[in-house]
Order: sequence, then C-alpha cells, then structure tokens
Amino acid sequence: MSYSPENPLIVQSDRTVLLETANDKFEEARDALSIFAELVKSPEHIHTYRVSPLSLWNAAALGYEPDQIKKQLEKYSKYPLPSNLLTDIDEFMSRYGRLKLVAEDDELFLVSDDEALLEEIGHRKQVQPYLIERVDARRYQVVKDQRGFIKHALIGVGYPVEDLAGYVKGEPLDIELRDEMKSTGEPFELRDYQKEAVDAFWAGGTVRGGSGAIVLPCGAGKTIVALGAMEAVEAHTLILTTNITALRQWRDELVDKTHLTEDEIGEYSGEVKEIKPVTITTYQILTYRKTKDSDFIHFDLFNDGNWGLVVYDEVHLLPAPVFRAVANIQSRRRLGLTATLVREDGKEEEVFSLIGPKKYDVPWRVLEKQGFIATAECAEIRVPFADEDLRLEYALAEQRQKYKIAATNSAKLSVIEDLLEQHEGDQVMVIGQYLDQLDEIAECTGAPLITGRTPQDEREVLYEKFRSGEMPTLIVSKVANFAVDLPDANVAIQVSGTFGSRQEEAQRLGRILRPKEGESNAAYFYSVVTKDTNEQDYANKRQLFLTEQGYRYQIEMINPEDLAEPVEPKRREPSEEKTGS
Repeated sequence: MSYSPENPLIVQSDRTVLLETANDKFEEARDALSIFAELVKSPEHIHTYRVSPLSLWNAAALGYEPDQIKKQLEKYSKYPLPSNLLTDIDEFMSRYGRLKLVAEDDELFLVSDDEALLEEIGHRKQVQPYLIERVDARRYQVVKDQRGFIKHALIGVGYPVEDLAGYVKGEPLDIELRDEMKSTGEPFELRDYQKEAVDAFWAGGTVRGGSGAIVLPCGAGKTIVALGAMEAVEAHTLILTTNITALRQWRDELVDKTHLTEDEIGEYSGEVKEIKPVTITTYQILTYRKTKDSDFIHFDLFNDGNWGLVVYDEVHLLPAPVFRAVANIQSRRRLGLTATLVREDGKEEEVFSLIGPKKYDVPWRVLEKQGFIATAECAEIRVPFADEDLRLEYALAEQRQKYKIAATNSAKLSVIEDLLEQHEGDQVMVIGQYLDQLDEIAECTGAPLITGRTPQDEREVLYEKFRSGEMPTLIVSKVANFAVDLPDANVAIQVSGTFGSRQEEAQRLGRILRPKEGESNAAYFYSVVTKDTNEQDYANKRQLFLTEQGYRYQIEMINPEDLAEPVEPKRREPSEEKTGS
C-alpha cells in the first residue's frame, strides 16, 4: 500500500476528496484528480473534489481503467481508501459501454451481452418510447430516427451507451491544410497535441471515433484542431459559432490555413443566408423564432446540407433548444470544442450523450510550461464601498440587487486607474457585465467601449486598432467573452461578471492567453470585487475551474484610505464616442 500520512489526499466514503494545497505533492495530485473528479470548492488550504458518475464516464471514454483510477487515489491518499468508493469506481466505469447502439441492414439496435441489464432497460419508462421490440436475448430494435433521444434517456437512467452505429459520409469535399499560411507565408503545421486531438476524434475513421468533445485552453488553437478534423473527414461541414465576430474569424482561418476558396465557404447569419460546402452559422440565428411559441425557423439548416461533419464551437454554450436538433442528427460526425465542459445550467450530461464524450483534454498548466499559451498571473483585488451611503444601500437591498450594487461599486474606478498606470505600454482589456458601469469607466479613462449595441463594422475597426497597438486599452462587455481573436492582449481587468459563472471566468482569462512575441510570455488577470459582499462569494465560485487547472489568485486588499479621489472624466475624441442609445 502506498498511502501515507505525508500524502495530500483525504478520500472519503461519500465520494468527496480533500486535497491539501500546502503539500509538496499538491500539483501532481491535482493533475491526477482532474482526469476523474470535479472540483467543488477551493479555499486557501483544502480543496474539495467530488468523484461523480459523469466524471468517471468521461475517464472511461478517454480509455482509463478502474484500476488506474484507484491506483492514483491510493498513491496520494493519507489513509486507506473507503471500500464503498472502490466499488463505486468499478460499478460506474463498468456501465460505460455495457450497452451499445449498432446499425444492421439500415436498422438500429440496442445490444448488450448482459441479458438481465437489457431486460431491466426495457422496463424503464424513460427508454420505452424509443424501443420497437425485443429481437432476441441480446438485442432491442430501436426507432431509427430517435438515436439521440435514446442516448439521452439511457444516460438519464445511469447507463451511458456506446454509440457504434456509424455515420453518413456526407457530400465529399477535398479539404487540405496549407504548408504555409496564406496571410503571412510563414510555415504552418499542427502542433503535436493538436495532432493527438485530431487522432483521438477521428480514431482512424472507425465507428469508435467521429463524435466527442476536445477540451483545450483558450489560445491553444481549438480552431486548428477542427481544421485538422475537417481534413480527416473530407466532407461538407457545418460550423456553429457563438457570434458573428467568431463566424468571420472562422472564415478567415479557413481561407488562411486550408486550400478552400472563399467561394466554398458560406455565411448563414442574420445578414446573409448562404449554404455552401463549408457553412458557418451562429447559435443566435439557429435559436431565432418569431414568437415564444413558434418554431425555430432555421433548424432546417441541419438537414439542408449533406453534412459529413458538424462542428460546435464553445460547445459548453450550446443553447438548450439546439439539443433537440442535435438529437436528430446523430448519424453525422460531431465535434465539440471547448475550454471547459462546465455548464452553468447543469447540462453536462446532454453534451456527453448528444455531442459525445470527452475525447482529448490537456491541463492548461501543461501547455503553459511548453510555451503554447501565456504564463498567467491571477489576482483578486478586494475594495471597500466608495462610501457609507452605498454600503447602507447594499445592506438594505434585495438579494439579487445586492450583487449589482457590489459589482458596480464606484470605488473600483480608482483601482482601474492604478492598474492602467501600472501596465502602461501593455495591451489592456477592461471587461464587465453592466453597461452603465462600463459607460462610466469609458468616460473616466477615455478608452473606447464595445458592447452589444456597437455595430459590427465599428467593432471590427476597434478590434483592429487594438490588435495593431494603436489603441492600448479597450473596454468590452460580455460580447468579448468568446471567440474574439486579440492575440497581443496581455492584461485583463474584470470589473463585474455573470454571478458565479466558472465558464465565463475561464473564457475571460482565455482572452489574454495567446502566446506573446519576444522574451516575456506573461499575462495578467485581475478580478476587482467589493469585499465582504456576495460579489466576493460569487468570485470564489467563478474561480473554481481555473483553480482546478492550477491557477492561484493572489488576494490584495484595498483599504478606504488607499482609494484615490474620484477620477475626472476625460474628453473623448469624436471617433471614440460610444454608439447606440
């Protein structure tokens, strides 16, 4: 037995695992846990993880065996492992793949070598609507066009099915990656981990590949992985993105790094409705409907093309209505791209069953050490209320209103000014949730502001000025949370966010993780919060995913006497005026 009092883990019978952060083996134990456990909370000294069925199924889908998981726990545990947890690991991991979906003679069957299990499944009300009849002791015939729905039902009853029913090939398309980027003429090839991710997804073109999620940090080139997958599949492809800015960045990447021509790439948006061999759309247009009760009029796009591959960018943001459409296209290969499989709506199981299990994952810190993403330093700066009147207003407010009062605390302006002065010469993004707060920051700093009300063409101009260094500071709302390519940004100042959103925290840090030119590969992420408020509590939850990846937040306290006098608004040039009403 390798357990020892010197080890950092306390493994408990309720499937929670406590990890001591001050232990010499903290980092290696943390990396081991990330494969099969979920971080629940992360105060200073003891982090709490939970071993869940879904976390174990993802480990099983990545090829890990129960004995490997148990050996890792034993290696880092202080005490003997609870016997019930060992049994749970065997039980839950054995459930993945005991049921399989297979196709025979253009029909769909649910099969298992476990006849008793198949009998039990046949009596589950959640599953019965998708079963036609028991063909023999080891097979049920399944309603053919309900492939996604039965997968979703089976994971709901605790038995994730392995889908081996295969895929339609889709309309053939010759997609070849360039040896040199069209824009610069510089050499281009996939990095080793990107090749590994493509290989894990493609699986040699067998039915064991072709669907699943690739988890890589922001800035690590998830789009490049998708291009590699498209080259492997060689078929018409539908790409779903988060917004119109992301859509056009995907188009630029395709033209720059593949031999596809602009005529082969279509945009399906609110402005243009093109269906071409490679068609790029947004979640927003797909979920558009005229009234709350009417149909989603653009869902036909999933079937209007003979797609061989559907790519879901930022798959953790996949809107709930799209799951219904995804359930109906299980015969097409599906690639999900994300920095985190965390969903704030708790629908991680839907991603697992309808897009596919996790196929590839690399800890952020691993790629940081290899120089593929920037080295990030994170700090949480806690500020007091600007005055006693504001503190009293917070104390008397309703719970939800308390958060906005704390998040928009005007005392943060002084901290922002100090940080901008400290990082003079850097490329700084100030990111927030509340438009009135961002308006005030823009007035006080003179920096331009991009929100949802900023026209798309004006956004592109401002982004380009920021990329070129002409404009060192940019203030953005949550429109910049996702898929905005600003490679030279190296400082992010977060002044407010969406409550306790872990995915948003990860995405915002990701905006500054592109590797930097020159000797320094450093990036700085500041989260400014009002101390002793629910905003501080939400900040602890927001940081969970990044803590799991190995980032630590340095806490800095600002005292009332440290706050500068209110900042006088700066005159802004006409070209920098805010847009919209």
